[in-house]
Amino acid sequence: MISLAGRDILHSWGKFVFTGFGLGLLIGVTLTMAGLYRGMVDDGMALLDNSGADLWVVQRDTLGPYAEPSGLPGDLWRDIRSVPGVAEAANVTYLTMQVGQGERDIRAMVAGVTAGDPGIPGWPPRLVAGRQITRGHYEAVADMSTGFALGDTLRIRRNHYTVVGLTRRMVSSNGDPMVFIPLRDAQEAQFLKDNDAILMQRRRAEADPSLNRPGIPGLLEAVLGTQTNNENVNAVLVRVHPGFAIQDVAENIRRWQRLTVYDRAQMESILIGKLIATAAKQIGMFLVILAFVSAAIVAFIIYTLTMDKIREIAVLKLLGARNRAIAAMILQQSLLLGLLGFVVGKIAATFAAPFFPRFILLIPADSLRGLLAVGVICALASLVAIRIALKVDPAEAIG
Repeated sequence: MISLAGRDILHSWGKFVFTGFGLGLLIGVTLTMAGLYRGMVDDGMALLDNSGADLWVVQRDTLGPYAEPSGLPGDLWRDIRSVPGVAEAANVTYLTMQVGQGERDIRAMVAGVTAGDPGIPGWPPRLVAGRQITRGHYEAVADMSTGFALGDTLRIRRNHYTVVGLTRRMVSSNGDPMVFIPLRDAQEAQFLKDNDAILMQRRRAEADPSLNRPGIPGLLEAVLGTQTNNENVNAVLVRVHPGFAIQDVAENIRRWQRLTVYDRAQMESILIGKLIATAAKQIGMFLVILAFVSAAIVAFIIYTLTMDKIREIAVLKLLGARNRAIAAMILQQSLLLGLLGFVVGKIAATFAAPFFPRFILLIPADSLRGLLAVGVICALASLVAIRIALKVDPAEAIG
């Protein structure tokens, strides 16, 4: 019966190949969607890995610093550093914004890192070119996916920065490339008002009589255009001494500093369970829709091929072929069509993945699951054609 299925495919190879190619494109889209989800998860894990932190200390009752805004005093790290078991504590700020270069700009996560030696939590752990930031102002390290090169000048808010180092796979949970600048510069970019806002605030202060009395708290900041919160940070990244239990250190910080502290497992839950949850549901719906469309295509083409050879099936029955053999022939055709489509889809997804704006992670386990799913879909799609074939009357061969 394998030879019969093969002979029938060769007889209508054009329709079979073109259908397999079209099915393959659908399977390629399905594999790419699965790879997109895997890439989103990997982006989130890369963000946590590259931070170099064991604990994330954020504003109380917030999901910061990645899922919600968080603000902490800039000098809080000293108190956290004194907690038993804390090896390092470093301030960090995160700001997603447009970073300009000449006439173009890209969306990036700007990370403000505290001064010190490489290896401090928050710093990029490795470079592929150039050096780390050594000055307190106007230097930057950028991820290669930004398209920036060593020596390029970037524009962040009102200031310009020179790219002194390049890194790889430093991205936010949304897949935006990261740009690292000194903490002071990042605080200014995030919290300090621009010139127009300062001028408008001065005019409001002059026009409001209630603000023209001495001793009004914050009046000096309103007139001079400064802000007391430009010393704030989004989080304190903590590295724990070996030998100390991370949970014990986290509990001490919560108890004595009255702050929210997340460990690695909790931060993974926030990134995957909250930031990526909606996108995961959307991708899941698309996968279900694509599965139904693929099944419909396979069912239609196998049905068409079966109807085209009704007389041949009747002859086989007249010659004594069993229903089991005829059903096996149709099932084999359907599975071969699915196998052809899967090969085309796998090749298409592999070659198309690098051109997507988001990171696409294709893993062998997903490919194996996809192959099994294609086999099941093709087997179910062949049932309609098998049912029709089994109802064929042998008398039609001589009718």
